[in-house]
Amino acid sequence: MWLLFGIIAIIAAFCNWGCVAKGRNPEIFRFISLSATALTVCAFHQQNTNWVMKEDWSALMDCTGISTALWVLVVASIVINGVTLFAERKKP
Repeated sequence: MWLLFGIIAIIAAFCNWGCVAKGRNPEIFRFISLSATALTVCAFHQQNTNWVMKEDWSALMDCTGISTALWVLVVASIVINGVTLFAERKKP
């Protein structure tokens, strides 16, 4: 589930970028992107909590690569949304 939310966040961030490039108001895409980013982190945390509750230690040991992907998705969402926020402010 967290991967789905992360992909939604990145897609919405690129839609945000497209709106800024066309001179439209990108607020809805910015909201969707940042909300999906927050849901990504919550879903990942919930997944790990479920593994701990079930004492599935082997699944937790495999989280190192997954957590790297989570960091990449979250940082990409923040950077893309930040770029569009500053690009929107610089327009005359």
